[in-house]
Amino acid sequence: MNELMLNGIGMTSKRTRERLVSRLQKEGITSSKVLDTIQQTPRHIFVDEALSHRAYEDTALPIGFSQTLSQPYIVARMTELLIAGGPLQRVLEVGTGSGYQTAVLAQLADEVFSVERIRALQKKAAKRLNLLGLHNICLKVADGHMGWEQQAPFDGIMVTAAPAQLPQLLIDQLAVGGRMIVPVGNDEEQILYLVTKTAAGEQIREIEKVRFVPLLAGLD
Repeated sequence: MNELMLNGIGMTSKRTRERLVSRLQKEGITSSKVLDTIQQTPRHIFVDEALSHRAYEDTALPIGFSQTLSQPYIVARMTELLIAGGPLQRVLEVGTGSGYQTAVLAQLADEVFSVERIRALQKKAAKRLNLLGLHNICLKVADGHMGWEQQAPFDGIMVTAAPAQLPQLLIDQLAVGGRMIVPVGNDEEQILYLVTKTAAGEQIREIEKVRFVPLLAGLD
């Protein structure tokens, strides 16, 4: 993939990305680190070419296998909440998907460990992340419910699909002082939660209503 493709033209150009960042600011995203990262990350390479002209709309887009690329607002909001606790060294992402959120996290954390249950999606994501020269990422095909215990503890965990209830196995993989962002619920209602682990237990805060694909078990 050449530099022109990465930089984008027309509906994928720098100016289009700047308009997206302006919309995110109006929607309440205030972190300059997050906004700068969103502007610098070529979202259009994380979707099929036929959808690249829609990459900088503030909307979710299909990536195959009944999965979606989250809307930029949700990516920015979840990332902003995660980094608000301070510098991130080791981050676990549950649900690599297209690799876009992975790319954003990799520019804001020292190391990112990302698990994905669908092998074909993981392979595509690995190629895209390599093209961007992001080499602080470790990918694994695995059931997201299990996290990545061998690499724990993490000072940040981001879950990009919705379990039916707060996942205790993932909470257990948080370091003391660590934060987890996770959507929880069913097809009818989902709430985004911020879980902060303390020496005395967990602090749980409701953030807002969201809509994610379900967090499924097993591999595909």
